[in-house]
Amino acid sequence: MMTTPEGQPPSVAAQLQAPSPERTLAPSTHSRASHEKEARSLVSSHGNPISSSGNSVSSMVKDETSAGDDVELADVLAKVQTARTQNGSALHPTETREDGTEYPSGTKLILISVALCLSVFLTALDNSIIATAIPAIAKQFNSLDDVGWYGSAYLLTTAALQLLFGKFYTFLSIKWVYMTAIFIFEVGSLICGVAQNSVTLIIGRAVAGLGSAGLFSGALLILAHSVPLATRPLYTGLIGGVYGIASVAGPLLGGVFTDKVTWRWCFYINLPIGAVTLIVIGFFFPDPVQKKPPQETWQQRVMRFDPLGTLIFIPAIVSLLLALQWGGVTYPWNNGRIIGLFVVFGVLILAFLYIQYRQQENATVPPRIFKQRTVMAGSFFAFTVGSAFFLFVYYIPIWFQAVQGVSAVNSGIRNLPLLLAVVVTSIISGGLITTFGYYTPFMIFGTIIGSIGAGLLTTWTPSISTGVWIGYQILFGIGIGAGLQQPLVAVQTVLGIDDVPVGTSVIAFMQTLGGALFVSVGNNVFNNKLIEELGKHLPDVNPATVIAVGSTNLRKALPAEIVPEVILSYNNALTTAYTVATALIAVSIFGAVFMEWKSVKGKKIEAGFA
Repeated sequence: MMTTPEGQPPSVAAQLQAPSPERTLAPSTHSRASHEKEARSLVSSHGNPISSSGNSVSSMVKDETSAGDDVELADVLAKVQTARTQNGSALHPTETREDGTEYPSGTKLILISVALCLSVFLTALDNSIIATAIPAIAKQFNSLDDVGWYGSAYLLTTAALQLLFGKFYTFLSIKWVYMTAIFIFEVGSLICGVAQNSVTLIIGRAVAGLGSAGLFSGALLILAHSVPLATRPLYTGLIGGVYGIASVAGPLLGGVFTDKVTWRWCFYINLPIGAVTLIVIGFFFPDPVQKKPPQETWQQRVMRFDPLGTLIFIPAIVSLLLALQWGGVTYPWNNGRIIGLFVVFGVLILAFLYIQYRQQENATVPPRIFKQRTVMAGSFFAFTVGSAFFLFVYYIPIWFQAVQGVSAVNSGIRNLPLLLAVVVTSIISGGLITTFGYYTPFMIFGTIIGSIGAGLLTTWTPSISTGVWIGYQILFGIGIGAGLQQPLVAVQTVLGIDDVPVGTSVIAFMQTLGGALFVSVGNNVFNNKLIEELGKHLPDVNPATVIAVGSTNLRKALPAEIVPEVILSYNNALTTAYTVATALIAVSIFGAVFMEWKSVKGKKIEAGFA
């Protein structure tokens, strides 16, 4: 049996090209036609696979049987039969990973897929589950001044470290980096669950965010090494659907835990689910074989992770997010602290970009990757669509609580049309991309339908009918489900397998950053418009008094005669915040139309015949 230098069975075409000591040069015309027919039939039945040199088996048969060549076709047939036995699934190149090993299949693939969905569920859930638990936490710890940190501590570490995890996944074991991220996330969740004071809870949220930074992109990378590219969109759609479920269901679950058990279960829920994921990935995911690294000094190895760029990038992102968290809420926009944070961000981000240019291949994001057309367009699309989605996820429940007077739990239930539309469309679009190959049309369709749905959401009024608010949410959800996850499919299609970790991390980071920035922007738009509306409709009432009551207690805490005007003010303020999301998803069309038209069926980043 022949082997390649790597010890792998040779390709079918390579074996056919190899000289055979047993080859019979004498013509055998009496069996030639039947042998040729049998050989071609065998080749045809196995899809005419392509060799690494670009020659098909059928073309080899043709060459071997060309005029003037008296090769015995029985020998060709025997070689094809032998190659089929030795290569097994090699006749189906989509079943082979980059390292030459086979993709997981059957029960193993099902378990890995479920584990990845669970980890993505936890990541998205932690973004929003705490929202409805914050009042109970603040009451228990007497920490009203700290409530902003309960969400931002998690967000800051997640956003700041996502790009660094892209480098970890590039140069280290994907399995062990991912399992480490899960472990860190679990430790952070445990700290939050047992916290006895506000400071401990904030530390736990920061630790959980650190682990979360590697979970979403890591799940997609494990998926890339578990499923062939041609069928990967279906699985990506499933993960996107789970992400949508968790994002929308977070406040609902948070309210249920807080009301029925304790707010601590908002964090305890992560422990058993994360443990299952850790075990499944540890035992069932076959870690891709790492390429043998070149001979390097330890200093050179460290520099591959761009430590200087990381040390500058992290405080830059933290400064930006803090400025947006505090601006107009904790401090006025013209406060020296806010201005200083923006200045620090500007200086540091310019320094970071310069370092990326100088570092080139050792940069956190090598310029050649980010300058790739699909990566740039996909980043813009992920930023704008992600921003719009998170804005609506955050503010639609507030509209139900303030304008329709329902509880936090019921507001989550009324948000289910959006959730279901995102999930169903995400899965369907993934299946259709797997069937037809192209993802760009779904991005264009998503941004158009999503823009229409978002625009209709801005028309909500206190007297709107149930059917209308359900229908508008469904329309917006269809747009989000069709487009949100497609940039992740796109970068895995256009980039080589070695660049996929960084490309995936860039898309995930832009989506996270967009949500973080524009939820803060939406909050400022909402607050300023609410103050303006209250001043217009209730000039004798102090707006600060109304705002302090909160959206869930308007009807109980305020005099009945002013409640209609307060509700109208809330409605107008919230729909104004919705216009920010509408503008964002509308401009995402530029990202969609600038995407390359590539098919997941036409790009082979997996090993074929080697």
